[in-house]
Amino acid sequence: MRLSPLLLLLLGAWTIPGGLGDRAPLTATAPELDDEEKFSAHMPAHLRCDACRAVAYQMWQHLTKAEAKLHTLDSRGCGKLSESVYTDVLDRSCSQTWQGYGVGEVDQVKHLMGPGLRKGPEPSISVIIMGAPWPTRLSKTCFHYLGEFGEDQIYEAHQQGQGALEALLCGGPRGACSEEAPVTRAEL
Repeated sequence: MRLSPLLLLLLGAWTIPGGLGDRAPLTATAPELDDEEKFSAHMPAHLRCDACRAVAYQMWQHLTKAEAKLHTLDSRGCGKLSESVYTDVLDRSCSQTWQGYGVGEVDQVKHLMGPGLRKGPEPSISVIIMGAPWPTRLSKTCFHYLGEFGEDQIYEAHQQGQGALEALLCGGPRGACSEEAPVTRAEL
């Protein structure tokens, strides 16, 4: 009887220690969203730090890409955008689709997930609820920060680095990521 090499390889994986046969099956469930997370027009308070960090990341990405397209560089080797250009870039960063973001659960704690957000070990498997209210909420959050800080201050922070931009938007005593920021579930 002849066994194909693929069948032998699969059989070998089941019998070799550390092969496929030794692994526990991976399971994941979608996070249970409460009414605020499902229906509120605003970002829930417990997700505002993640949302702020997502906005800071997207603003930084959009501005960095726009600077890379410039042909004139400053003393640090970076392009300096004109006011009209960085105003337009920041507006486009808030108007984007935000489709790469959603809510997932890590260690039974809900987090906003998407580009620029994961810090720490990745779960081996997870379910993320995307679409629905999250893109609209992130866009509103982004425009809120544009109104609160203004394009000039945001661009100045961007020029100091990604950390400075995130600190401006999310840090400080009343920032979304501060220890003193309210995270009560009753807040709308």
